[in-house]
This record gives sequence, C-alpha cells and structure tokens, in this order.
Amino acid sequence: MARAHALAEERFIAASGPGGQNVNKVATAVQLRVNIYRLGLTPTVFHRLKALAGSRVSSSGDLIIDARRFRTQEQNRADARERLAELLKEAQIEPKKRAKSRVNRVGKVQRLKQKKSRGEVKAGRGKVTRWD
Repeated sequence: MARAHALAEERFIAASGPGGQNVNKVATAVQLRVNIYRLGLTPTVFHRLKALAGSRVSSSGDLIIDARRFRTQEQNRADARERLAELLKEAQIEPKKRAKSRVNRVGKVQRLKQKKSRGEVKAGRGKVTRWD
C-alpha cells in the first residue's frame, strides 16, 4: 500500500456551496490526483480508463477526482478513494463483443416489404397541387 501513496496525491481545498461560516474556514473538500501513466495498466485497460474518466484526465495524465459531498475531510477522502477504486474496477471489465444478428430469408423479405410500404407513405406526402 506504500506504493499507492507515491502514485496518488491528496489535497484538501475549501468546498463551495452552503455550510455557513464553517465552509469558509475549513478545507473539507478533497482533490485526489493520480497519474494514470504510472499505474502500469495494460494498454486496453488504460484506454478504457481514459475513456471512462473523460475530462477528469489532464493533458499531463493526471486523473483528478474532486470529493466534496460530505462535511468532513475523512468522509470526503474515503469517498474520493472509493470513486477511484470504482473507476479502476470498471476499467478492468472487458465489454462483451456484439454478436451480429442473423436474419433468415423470410425476415429479410418482410423487412424490405415494410421499407417499401413506408417509402410509399412518405412519397405520398409530397406537395399538393390544385386540380381545377
């Protein structure tokens, strides 16, 4: 676990929003920074993590998680770590490959027939001309 501290950096910042005087004087929000290049992930997991994290990854490769949901540092710290663990766990899951649907000849004929009839309905919606 000592290695994880070298990879992650926690900063306590003043939270925004309601909270009265307490929010102005106590830095309860946590900003967790983890460099994703130093995690040693496989390329596929790395790319999935990058896609899942989206704009939370900086150009230098730092994954930034802001936790300000709770009123105490400890709860926010636990929340940030939990969210990081969840993100890493989700990146490990390989998405299932989509199997091509196989349609038999009857199904193809039905589909083309429906397309044709739908097209005729739409073609009938043209500009109305006067008959007189």
